[in-house]
Amino acid sequence: MTTPVQDLLTLLDLEDIDVDLFRGAQPDSERARVYGGQVAAQALVAATRTVDEGYAVHSLHSYFLLPGDYSVPIVYDVERIRDGRSFLTRRVVARQHGRPIYYQTLNFQRPEEGWEHQDVQPEVGRPEDGIDMVELMRSRGAEDADALGKEWNAIDVRYLGNTRHGLPDHPVHQAQAQMWIRVKDRLPDDPVAHLGTFAYASDISLLGASLAAHPADPRTTMMASLDHTIWFHRPFRADEWWLYDQWSPSASGGRGLSLGRVFTEDGTLVATVAQEGLIRPRR
Repeated sequence: MTTPVQDLLTLLDLEDIDVDLFRGAQPDSERARVYGGQVAAQALVAATRTVDEGYAVHSLHSYFLLPGDYSVPIVYDVERIRDGRSFLTRRVVARQHGRPIYYQTLNFQRPEEGWEHQDVQPEVGRPEDGIDMVELMRSRGAEDADALGKEWNAIDVRYLGNTRHGLPDHPVHQAQAQMWIRVKDRLPDDPVAHLGTFAYASDISLLGASLAAHPADPRTTMMASLDHTIWFHRPFRADEWWLYDQWSPSASGGRGLSLGRVFTEDGTLVATVAQEGLIRPRR
């Protein structure tokens, strides 16, 4: 009997089917479309397989083109755009049924010394002060809460609140959300395991921040990720608590933009995430 974390690592362990061509398995899911964090994480792993160990990913930028289908595997085709002495660039296209469903471009860098500064972590409650994310979704009537709870079973999410529920008014940000996240069990020391599982979890609730300033009912609101970007600033472990400090600077035209800063428990800023997505009443 495997654990949910072992199942997640298996999901991210792609099959090599040809040079720079990989196949990703699918989990047993009751949802209608593939979870975006899964596709982003599998594409990151595929790109990493084509890069020398002396380089580390520092950014990825991606677009979700079509809903993924859980009934068939996803094929990831990696293109080697540039191999330089300091930086490498890869482009990944994810395909199903002969059509692209997702594009990801990644940049890798050979680690080097440089100037350092970072934002200060906001004052927030501890992980034990938070509410289980899936339980919160169930209480608010989210239709796919049970299916997501099964799919996210390897991830521990402790929700601290948002602008309408639990967080104080902010002088600048009109829409906020904050939560602590970690992979539930200890991961191997392989950096790819931490990068992949973090990318998987980074899609959790990000669009929710863009709805935090509005009386939107999850049962009557259509939400879909359009793009997803991650900048990796410093190494960290995905199996130790990290704060996901999210806010939405703008929503308009049926789209919401959300940004997220990722801090470890000691206050180190390790990543920044951005996502724009569809947020509109169901028609």
